[in-house]
Amino acid sequence: MAEESDLEKTEPASPRRLEKAREEGQVVRSRELNTFLVLSAGVGTLWVMGGYLFHNLREVIQQSMWFDPNVGRDLTVMVTSAVSLALKAFLGLLPLFGVLVIVAILASVLLGGLVLSGKALQPKFERMNPLKGIKRMFSAQTLVELFKTLAKAIVIATVGVLVITHYRDQMLALMHATPSEALTYGMSLVALCCALIVAALLLVVLIDAPWQIYSHFKKLRMSRQDVKQEHKESEGDPHVKGRIRQQQRAMARGRMMSEVPHADVVVTNPTHYAVALRYREGGGGAPVVVAKGVGLIAAQIRQVASDNKVPLLSAPPLARALYHHVELEREIPVELYSAVAEVLAWVYRLRVWAPGQGMEPEPPSTLNIPSGLDPEAGKVAAQAT
Repeated sequence: MAEESDLEKTEPASPRRLEKAREEGQVVRSRELNTFLVLSAGVGTLWVMGGYLFHNLREVIQQSMWFDPNVGRDLTVMVTSAVSLALKAFLGLLPLFGVLVIVAILASVLLGGLVLSGKALQPKFERMNPLKGIKRMFSAQTLVELFKTLAKAIVIATVGVLVITHYRDQMLALMHATPSEALTYGMSLVALCCALIVAALLLVVLIDAPWQIYSHFKKLRMSRQDVKQEHKESEGDPHVKGRIRQQQRAMARGRMMSEVPHADVVVTNPTHYAVALRYREGGGGAPVVVAKGVGLIAAQIRQVASDNKVPLLSAPPLARALYHHVELEREIPVELYSAVAEVLAWVYRLRVWAPGQGMEPEPPSTLNIPSGLDPEAGKVAAQAT
């Protein structure tokens, strides 16, 4: 099986991609769901408030049809009467309009949620490209929309034909009924037909809503290259991050090397480890590790110490313990106080000694290092036996 191309969008959209699409106004929307909910709310409101609306609007029509000689003679009375009737009609229809507006807002945010983005309103001139327009005309989305339109037309026509066929005799009998009875029964048939049509549109909604969700997430799919690029943008390019870490280590090493000339002593392994200690009398604290390293860094520390006449002491167990258990700019642990005190005592004797004034102070040869602090204590003991 051939390896999948990185250009194929086979990967699901990442959370960052979904958030970016949401900021651009690209969220799941279903016009069929909106239409269904608005029509359902409208039919339900008319069904519940039909009597109130009928009586309210009937009074408005009766008053508007009633001839008053004063209305014809006085323009002020005419305007006042018209405004009064219009306000009464508006207040009568206000509950219906209010329900429709609220349901329309809630229906529009039911799937994708509320999105306030101005990017969706920005003009995009690439949409005016006739070639892309022709391509969209024959796209899968267009075919789905055509299918939905045909389905809705078939559903509405089928329900209408069934209702007319079933109630044909009753409709013909309305010709012999009084106007009031004919209007009342006719409106009930219209309401029933509307309710059946809305109920039938539920089938279209059950097909359209899942399709819109699938289509939205399919459109936002990413290729493997997109995933790699987003990872680089969010986490940073590994090569760049490596260079940054390398520069940070170099800067830290430079700062560390600048502290070596101010150290009191450098404890060595003598070749693998090097740890520089500094102690300030009267500071109220223990000696501090100002530099440490292994291999080439240890060699650099020893070289800087030699160039600046900082005493070097070969004490492998102490060097290993300091390197593994004390971080830079941190005080030594209590367990090493005794050993470091002997080293500093030798350093102070060395400072006051001058050539020709007796024997040079002997460096400490045996230092008490707890075995738990020296990672190679067991190995050294095994080699000794």
